[in-house]
Amino acid sequence: MARNSGKPFRNYIDNEIGTVRKSRKGRIGIALVYPNTYPVGMSNLGFQTVYRLLNEMPDIYCERAFFSRIENRSDESIRTIESNRSITEFQIIAFSVSFETDFLNLTAVVEKAGLPLQSAARGDPHPLVIAGGVACFLNPEPVAPFIDCFLIGEAEKLLPRFFYALDLSSGRKKYLKKLACTVPGIYVPKFYTPSYDSDGIINGFHPSKDVPSKVRRVFEENISDKPSCSAIVTSETVFKKTYLIEVSRGCPHGCRFCSAGYIYRPPRFRSCSILEKNIDAGGSITKKIGFMGAAVSDHPDIGKLSRYALDRGLAVSFSSLRADSLSEDLVGSLIKSGVKTATIAPEAGSQKMRRVINKGINKTQILGAVETLVNCGIPNLKLYFMIGLPGENEKDIEAIVNLCREIKDRFLKASREKKRIGTITVSVNPFVPKPFTPFQWAAMDDIKNLNRKIKKIREGLRKTANLRVQAESPRRSFIQALLARGDRRVSDLLVLAIKNRGNWSKTLKETELDAHFFASRERSLEELLPWDFIDHGIHKRFLEKEYKRALKSETSEPCPMKGCSRCGVCEPDASSK
Repeated sequence: MARNSGKPFRNYIDNEIGTVRKSRKGRIGIALVYPNTYPVGMSNLGFQTVYRLLNEMPDIYCERAFFSRIENRSDESIRTIESNRSITEFQIIAFSVSFETDFLNLTAVVEKAGLPLQSAARGDPHPLVIAGGVACFLNPEPVAPFIDCFLIGEAEKLLPRFFYALDLSSGRKKYLKKLACTVPGIYVPKFYTPSYDSDGIINGFHPSKDVPSKVRRVFEENISDKPSCSAIVTSETVFKKTYLIEVSRGCPHGCRFCSAGYIYRPPRFRSCSILEKNIDAGGSITKKIGFMGAAVSDHPDIGKLSRYALDRGLAVSFSSLRADSLSEDLVGSLIKSGVKTATIAPEAGSQKMRRVINKGINKTQILGAVETLVNCGIPNLKLYFMIGLPGENEKDIEAIVNLCREIKDRFLKASREKKRIGTITVSVNPFVPKPFTPFQWAAMDDIKNLNRKIKKIREGLRKTANLRVQAESPRRSFIQALLARGDRRVSDLLVLAIKNRGNWSKTLKETELDAHFFASRERSLEELLPWDFIDHGIHKRFLEKEYKRALKSETSEPCPMKGCSRCGVCEPDASSK
């Protein structure tokens, strides 16, 4: 990818289309860092939205920087795309972190920049290091020692408040204290001290004087008047030259493994009129529109929006479609857009396990979705399954194999009628318990056991033609669980992993910390969890109730999105309960 040496924004890269940058003179400079590669970062709509919001502020200019994997890092300093300057030349280094596995790269960026790794060792001459993003909403503690402050909440509402209070001239410590005391959603780790029992379990999380005991997330109640769309369109992403539009935020279905269904409550949908304007804006830049959201097919006007785009000669794609909402209208939009592969996520093979996770679909709907897709002309399918879920047994693993065979039979029958047989890809992923979900207390399955289950699925489907199995590494999933569920002590592991150039096997052998204590241990319902100081408005007792229902294979109704007191988010005093 070509770099620029200080030319104006509109000229810095030929294959990117973005807004013209303003002068840097007299403005606060922010290096916005995505701790992964350029294609991954520029495929992330949250990162792009933050970039746009910052550059719309009159006293701010923001430039992007990216970091490749730790094992491939060179000795070159990390520089911004726009001006090729080191990130340490900016007053603020801001991380946007979507995945816990990028915590290692975040730590490496701070070290590679030549800054003291620990926030406590940095002084006023150093840039302020801040972080936000969904991984930080869930559990920022593994990287808390390295970050001056976290922004817990949605950027549209939180960023203006943060920068309105910005006054670096008052000194780092004084400014951070003011932020922590006066701005909702700001978490400054240095003002909170955890304590532990002799068995290593947290027994307290102690705020310093005047700092709130809990950090309440900030969310934007009405997202319709604050569109979230691509700030830059480029061919060097997963969504090549696609203008991304967020149509919804959150999900009403309440799948018990999915954090997005809880931390983004209440679910919100943008209005059709606003989204049509977004489509028009995207159509002036490119010919591809990508509808984004955790529940895209739940939008009441998604069919109308698809037709609106198609009528203007635009191709459309969707980030997620549920098997129970696959209308021929939606599938027809995919066909007209040239889409060759569609994804269905049964998540589990047996109906019992789909009740456990509260998936809300049945086998009839899954098989019906397969027929609809193939009959309408989609030749290839991708199926997502999880293994290691709470309450899972051998019959549930066998059910994955059996369901895939049934799907293949329906797929084959419909494909023969079309006289074109495509392929089915089965993606098998180990379950990782996530904070702020009903499964946050659950144990993660053993790596050896997960590998055995993957082997059983592979062998069961080995002789099935035109079907292949892809499996996420249980060891990588274990590291994800370690970073998702760990507390501040895990930061020592990150430092050691940097020393070992990302070699986690070597790191886990060298450390005295018990990684299984953080990653795979079942938590007591009474235990103080590392992320309990964050208030997403959800009653902990609601999550506990859902967990108990899951263990009894009982389902729950979807979130009604308003006028409900079940989870606490829509109650004004939810945080006190």
